Amino acid sequence: MRIRLAVGAVIGAAVLGTVAFVQGTQQTDPEAAESTAASSSSPREQPIAFVHDVHAGQYAMDCQYCHFSAERSVDAGIPPVETCMGCHRVVLGSTETAQAEIAKVAEHYNAGRAIEWVRIYKVSDHVRFPHLRHVQADVDCTVCHGQVQEMGVITEVEQDLAMGWCVSCHRDPQYNARVECSVCHY
Repeated sequence: MRIRLAVGAVIGAAVLGTVAFVQGTQQTDPEAAESTAASSSSPREQPIAFVHDVHAGQYAMDCQYCHFSAERSVDAGIPPVETCMGCHRVVLGSTETAQAEIAKVAEHYNAGRAIEWVRIYKVSDHVRFPHLRHVQADVDCTVCHGQVQEMGVITEVEQDLAMGWCVSCHRDPQYNARVECSVCHY
């Protein structure tokens, strides 16, 4: 009798877990849907055409200059508009297009308003991706984010960002990272 109850409890928990998982994948929250849309394959326009190939490529700016919290946080961070204006008070752009985009940055700065960037890179909500662990392990940003120094305005993810892709990197002898479920799902 106890075995039947235990088996019934396990089956019941499995059914409830499956229902919870399926329910959790349905999005009824418009904000969540917008967040997912930003990570889908359809391109979304940024409020300012930030050209990575100029900043990270031509001027070889380190990723962490703008993404300042990557080495100490789960999130990479987005620079405050003050950081952008630190350079763009002096660097006004060499083309009309660049000057127009820098003027948008200045408008945000003068209004005391943050730039509302559209999120591009996003893993599923049930996954934890701590940037700090990857930076501390000396994983080059391009491994996950692609060759951003060669990209203009990033409008969509160029990487798979699926579990199998991440696990294959974790299994790479170069990184020798753990692959237990609890490493990313906690």
